[in-house]
Amino acid sequence: MNVTVDGVAQPARPGQTVAALLIAAGQVSWRDTRTGGKPRGLFCGIGVCFDCLVVVNGIPDVRACQRVVADGDEIRTQHGAELPEARS
Repeated sequence: MNVTVDGVAQPARPGQTVAALLIAAGQVSWRDTRTGGKPRGLFCGIGVCFDCLVVVNGIPDVRACQRVVADGDEIRTQHGAELPEARS
């Protein structure tokens, strides 16, 4: 399977989560905070903390630790909050 991360092709394995893919690619941070721009990545790993949010196929706020990659996914690091009202 192939996915892209910030426009760069990355090989992926069936059943692999987005967080596992990003860590395997050497990334430890893939989001920053809305205030202060502090780096965030995988913290709890079980979908509780919301620190690992990414944009997948144009949908923001996807928890990377919970989302299993699918062939052709376009994953993008997220900067701050990308809520619908914040994007306009």
